Amino acid sequence: MKTLPPGLQTHLDSGTTTLCHCWRVTLKNGEKLGFTDHDVNLNFDSTVFEAKAGFTASSIESSLGFSIDNMEAEGALQSAKLDGARLTAGDFDHAEIDVWRVNWQDVSQRVLLRKGHLGEVTTGDGAFTAEVRGLAHVLSQQKGRLFQFGCDAELFDGRCGVKASASAFIDNGVVNSVEPAAMMLSGIVFNDDWATRGSLRFTSGAGSGRTLGVKRQRKIGALARVEFWSAIPFAVFAGDTVQLSAGCDRQFSTCKLKFDNAENFRGFPHMPGTDFVTSFASANDPNNDGGKRP
Repeated sequence: MKTLPPGLQTHLDSGTTTLCHCWRVTLKNGEKLGFTDHDVNLNFDSTVFEAKAGFTASSIESSLGFSIDNMEAEGALQSAKLDGARLTAGDFDHAEIDVWRVNWQDVSQRVLLRKGHLGEVTTGDGAFTAEVRGLAHVLSQQKGRLFQFGCDAELFDGRCGVKASASAFIDNGVVNSVEPAAMMLSGIVFNDDWATRGSLRFTSGAGSGRTLGVKRQRKIGALARVEFWSAIPFAVFAGDTVQLSAGCDRQFSTCKLKFDNAENFRGFPHMPGTDFVTSFASANDPNNDGGKRP
């Protein structure tokens, strides 16, 4: 049960209220964005909450225990801060969010309704829907390591150990032509599939600093064709520069042969498979003594 500030409790008891919702979204880069469903901007807690931004909220459900209680924030893309390209590119994914109920006549009278993270964000037809996940959602996420064949390190991170600066794994190129979910690059010397499952980072243009996952890469004459898992969410033009990274399928053979990094492999390539688990002793097995003891 929430304890309301005395001023807000008195306001509610009056029977005539002037309440609104305020949301503060903190992106992964530290940028803080404030929104409100009131018709005038509000300012508190070192944040300006923009009015008429298109934000609305579904009802908030709460339950006892550790079950995950969700709500949704939705609305039209009316605010410059709610740029459709940024939403589609994932800038708002997993951002922290605080939801307040505020007396807009006296913003000191407010209560924090929900604190959590943005989940899946979907956009379309000039509108968006963002799932708001409660703090209990974190308890359902995987912690620690799994006993599995594949490596659980990220390519080029500290656990992987492969150096991103190595010329064999990083190549710079220039955009030659663009399709909705693919592009042709010049200046890339990688062979077919060398960057498949890798990444492409833009070093100039509207997407500068953004990274896309590579679905497939292959050579077509002097050019390299790079395909992505989804449509490119921002404008890209011929002449934009990019940096293409080699890909890894997280298998031991790839780690050993492609990256010469077998000693840092973070999987368990020699673990018994399901065929071993379901096998049983046979009387025809020369290694089976039939249960006899020496």
